[in-house]
Amino acid sequence: MPVTTDNGVAGSQDMFNRELETYRRIVGANLMFHQDVYHLLRDLLIEQAPASFRFLDVACGDASACAAMLRTMEIGNYVGIDLSAASLRLAAQELVALPCPVELRCCDFAQAMAKWSEPVDVIWIGMSLHHLPTAAKAKVMRNAHRALGGMGLFVIWEPALFEAEDRAAWLARFSLLRDKWSAVSDEEFASMERHMLLADFPETSQTWLRLGRDAGFSHAEDIFMMPNKMGRVFRYWN
Repeated sequence: MPVTTDNGVAGSQDMFNRELETYRRIVGANLMFHQDVYHLLRDLLIEQAPASFRFLDVACGDASACAAMLRTMEIGNYVGIDLSAASLRLAAQELVALPCPVELRCCDFAQAMAKWSEPVDVIWIGMSLHHLPTAAKAKVMRNAHRALGGMGLFVIWEPALFEAEDRAAWLARFSLLRDKWSAVSDEEFASMERHMLLADFPETSQTWLRLGRDAGFSHAEDIFMMPNKMGRVFRYWN
């Protein structure tokens, strides 16, 4: 969500543009392994999603990575939800090439999932669920299970602690990556560290798996660890 400054809308847009530029350089340099994760997600969709699948992109942001992955697939419907109107305007441009109806909704994803009543085959959350405390994560996952109607595929990509590691140690591990993040400036890297300190609440792999099973999924699997070991991809299904 864009940050409001004393300069009002103009300041907010400047902040958003700077953060977007940083984010796109991070993606372009594959520092967070977007290429690996979205290749994996595509393989999962080919393997498990039904024909003309209905795809819900939770906290979709500008949707650029999903759009690139989905534009050559047999997708039947796309819905993206995000709290940032500025991100959704960019997403609308990115998603034009999708071969299916596209709908974008500006809303809080936890609240949206609590009310979700439309049929969906695949729910994807990429690097967003970790902003919530554990109990709120669990609620979103229960609502995802309900939205899928006991069927379908739920996939998340989230920060993950080592077993017995605490949040402070996880944050310290990220700080050690500075030399490998030459695509961003010292100021930008420090800004990321501040954001993570304030807003990132990772879980261990075992906790992420347990949350999925407690939500009602009969299968919960840790399927990918980022090469820098900061996060993992999990899939859940019945």
